[in-house]
Amino acid sequence: MDYDQKVKNRMRRIEGQVKGVLQMMEEERDCRDVVMQLRAVKSALDRTIGVVVSTNLEACVRESIESGEDTSAHVQEAIELLVKSN
Repeated sequence: MDYDQKVKNRMRRIEGQVKGVLQMMEEERDCRDVVMQLRAVKSALDRTIGVVVSTNLEACVRESIESGEDTSAHVQEAIELLVKSN
């Protein structure tokens, strides 16, 4: 799969967030602040997973339609990936 620059940029921002959390831990910041940032990282990852799965699903469904194949297996696989990620 070809990952576009927007998804890669999302991951770089998440990487920066994780580094920020590590810095907060090294500074022995309050647990609530660290957990709040960890939730932000988790939310950003969840959104990125959604983007990756939906982009892949769209490409797979488009290819299946063009070749006259059934698309239900692709949809089911995408649903399973999303369910497993939570």
